[in-house]
Amino acid sequence: MNSKTALITGGSAGLGRALVAALADQGWQVVTDGRDAARLDLLRELPGAERITAIPGDVTAAGHRDALLAAVTDLGRLDLLVHNASALGPISGETRHRLLADTTPEDLQYVWRSNVGAPLVLTSLMLPVLAASNGVLLSISSDAAVEHYAGWGLYSASKAGLDHITLTFAAENDAITAYAVDPGDMRTQMHQDWFPGEDISDRPLPETVVPHLLALLASRPPSGRYRAADFPALRNGLRLAERAGA
Repeated sequence: MNSKTALITGGSAGLGRALVAALADQGWQVVTDGRDAARLDLLRELPGAERITAIPGDVTAAGHRDALLAAVTDLGRLDLLVHNASALGPISGETRHRLLADTTPEDLQYVWRSNVGAPLVLTSLMLPVLAASNGVLLSISSDAAVEHYAGWGLYSASKAGLDHITLTFAAENDAITAYAVDPGDMRTQMHQDWFPGEDISDRPLPETVVPHLLALLASRPPSGRYRAADFPALRNGLRLAERAGA
């Protein structure tokens, strides 16, 4: 077992939960959060749950970010910071698909605070302890950050912004390595919310992406933007992913 520590935002569901489960099972100490306290509480059922510190809250709130820092400080180090928590789209109206011309200032503030502002200030807060461990900053991106899909403009722009600040942190800090990673389409509640009423069962489960992320972390290439699929899944990672999805 190792004594590494990770902070993963949005760990109550989807890819965040799968990564929390895999790292905890591998011996990492994991600090995570989520806005749904009931779902976050279910992390207690995972293998390695005794190594998981789950803190309910919204990463856009300063007090919550302070609580995350306190938890990391108590553990004494930070080797991996993962920005996984994300806002899908506008909060006003009946649909998340909205043309840029119809986007309201409130929509912009909501998505930008969640997808760009919170990762920016949380990274700044964690940077000293992350740099002390020569750690990794990993932001979950999307193909939407580089493609142009009608109705996705606000989300896409926020992911492009997240990519930019992630890699700029690495350019400004030689002690860390930073990755913006496109995980590919996944069968998650967030994805289903974007396509209400549609069958998304053809998308892979988020647990299948985790082995590729573990391979990325193991190989530690130079800072940059990558696709998770570019890194062959580690055999041990596949076992961990299967346990995470059990």
